[in-house]
Amino acid sequence: MISARSRGLMAAKMLMKGTAARMGVMKRVSLVFKAKANKALDKMEDPRETLDYSYQRQLELLTKVRRGVADVATSRKRVELQMNQLQQQSNKLEDQARKALGMGREDLARGALERKASAQGQLNDLQVQYAQLQAEEEKLTVASQRLQAKVDTFRTRKETIKATYTAAEAQTRINEAFTGISEEMGDVGMAIQRAEDKTAQMQARAGAIDELMASGALDDAVGGQRDDIQNELDMMSASSDVENELSRLKGEITAGAPKQLEGGANGNSQGAQAPQAGAQAPQGQAQPASIPAADRPAEPQDGEG
Repeated sequence: MISARSRGLMAAKMLMKGTAARMGVMKRVSLVFKAKANKALDKMEDPRETLDYSYQRQLELLTKVRRGVADVATSRKRVELQMNQLQQQSNKLEDQARKALGMGREDLARGALERKASAQGQLNDLQVQYAQLQAEEEKLTVASQRLQAKVDTFRTRKETIKATYTAAEAQTRINEAFTGISEEMGDVGMAIQRAEDKTAQMQARAGAIDELMASGALDDAVGGQRDDIQNELDMMSASSDVENELSRLKGEITAGAPKQLEGGANGNSQGAQAPQAGAQAPQGQAQPASIPAADRPAEPQDGEG
């Protein structure tokens, strides 16, 4: 049998495995989220805005340094005023002690000198503070000057980078427009392609409908319904009109070229006299050709039927 301790150890191991698995999934999710966010931020980031923001932060830092220099200078000036007051008080106490000794009041002279000693101690402390503040003011002044030079340099470089980036961006947009890979030109190209496709489709549809109407497969909704018999009759009528027009043209050509037959040696004609050149066959009939005498049928004799 498994002891309670063994079961506890197994449960703890299983719990640790589950916790580790969940931690692994959470780390992967966090990594994917960070990667997506970084890509989105990189796409949204404008270097010009970033440079302007950095320059603004440097100006704020420079303002704080200058304010610190002003505060240190104010403190130094206040200490200097206190030192002057203590020095004046010390000189006054010394004069009072001298006057007291001149009047034979040693006790008053001693008290004045004790106050002078206290004021002198305060004056020494203030001198130490004054020296420290003066040194701090000099350091901040030098730092402010260096920071000012750095900010000026950064501003010049910032404007140069912004100008270069703007020019590169404009050149990129122009090249994309020329090559047609920009989003705007891509939309225009797709619109033109769709318009051309629709135009070709409409032309093909119109041609197909014309062919179907000509063949009779589709009815004319305005002109009425047409059946196949009527179509056949219309075609025969059109063919007859063409034949009549062709015969008329042949007759006109024949009338324009007259023909005459010459007589024989005895003045008799060899055959029947040919039709006069100006004679024209009735319209719609062909001009009969002359038939030789040997091939003509015999004329009936008197008494024959």
